[in-house]
Amino acid sequence: MIALRSVALASVIVLASLASGCVVASVQRRPLVVERPLYRGQMELVAPQAPPVWVAEQVRPRPGYIWARGYWRWDGRRYVAARGHWERARPGYRYVHPHWVRGGNGWQWRAGVWVHG
Repeated sequence: MIALRSVALASVIVLASLASGCVVASVQRRPLVVERPLYRGQMELVAPQAPPVWVAEQVRPRPGYIWARGYWRWDGRRYVAARGHWERARPGYRYVHPHWVRGGNGWQWRAGVWVHG
């Protein structure tokens, strides 16, 4: 009985390896996107061209919250609009809105973060 189970198991392994095959995918050239950790929970994203001008959203104040402005998000080929959202206020902290900064290797993304002080 044990020999039969061993043969069955070996057969399943051989069939699975034969069925897996190889997959060949074409590689397309895309604009360079570089991501590297800046500090815990944040990434740097580099885009080759400046983001479009953002039209500010008009929102009414909401007690206990701040409005995190919308921004242009780089998807690897183009900028895509990302809408703003409400963030719960954090006493003792200030919110730095998401923004793009021109750097030596393109436009660098800075995510919205809470900063002490």
